[in-house]
Amino acid sequence: MIWIQRREFITFIGGAAAAWPLAARARQPAMPVVAFLNSASPDGYVPMVTAFRQGLKEAGYVEGQNVTVEYRWAEGQYDRVPVIALELVGRQVAVIVANTPGVLALKAAITTTPIVFTTATDPVQIGLVASMSRPGGNVTGATALAVELAPKRLELAHELVPTASVIAGLINPTNRNTAEPQLRDLQAAAHTLGVQLRIVHASTERDFDTVFANLAQLRPGALVIGTDGFFISQSERLAALAVRHAVPAVFENREFVAAGGLMSYGGSLPDAYRLAGVYAARILKGEKPSELPVQQYTKVQMFLNLKTAKALGITVPLPLLGRADEVIE
Repeated sequence: MIWIQRREFITFIGGAAAAWPLAARARQPAMPVVAFLNSASPDGYVPMVTAFRQGLKEAGYVEGQNVTVEYRWAEGQYDRVPVIALELVGRQVAVIVANTPGVLALKAAITTTPIVFTTATDPVQIGLVASMSRPGGNVTGATALAVELAPKRLELAHELVPTASVIAGLINPTNRNTAEPQLRDLQAAAHTLGVQLRIVHASTERDFDTVFANLAQLRPGALVIGTDGFFISQSERLAALAVRHAVPAVFENREFVAAGGLMSYGGSLPDAYRLAGVYAARILKGEKPSELPVQQYTKVQMFLNLKTAKALGITVPLPLLGRADEVIE
């Protein structure tokens, strides 16, 4: 028989008890990893990331507690997205959440890992899914109205500045998903309204100074900023430049108006990201993307900065004021 002194016994039990949590943690499975890939930059995307985390939480997952999220940003350099996609192939992530145009590169490179997209374009038209109700394959996601609203933004710009005979449109030519359809729709809308359309291009921050220098020569009555992830990440800078150069500008998100831009009109991108978070969580629980219909967020919101309108000498029509979801004064 082996005798253990009381003090030794207590020491033994204490050491064993301290080791139990370590052993238990060692036996616990690693947290699933969700990759969050965005073609833009973190600047300007805080509301979308917050909404994505909220969607995860609604479906039972909290970042850092029972799921890990790895963020990858292409910083507006869309040609980097395929490189990032290849890096993710070997990471063995459980789900990839990506926005367009990055998700097209992902779909081409990854055929087994579930992919949840957020997009401002028609996912069937650009070849992301077979149909909205039955996406098929390993891809599903959420959409928000944006690209198709470009003509409406031009109409609103004309309503704000009815004397304008020339209206400019800012487009990112490197975004193949949005550049061509927006150009086509803006041209048709300009023809209907009887105004001249002048297109200016930007795909990097360095381009913005050139764009506004060109606008000073073109002297348009207003500027319509096209839908683009890079532009969204630069909302505050675009608003500041528009104010500095006294250009009445219409964009798609509230952040642009809050930073001094004149008006925004578009769907709620944060809500699309929240829905993407919910879908990522449901896939973690075992559901298949092929059986999750694409979610469509169809609500459209209008925001107006009355202070900027007054500084530009614009009298906002009362009917337009009445239609605004929020007026910043």
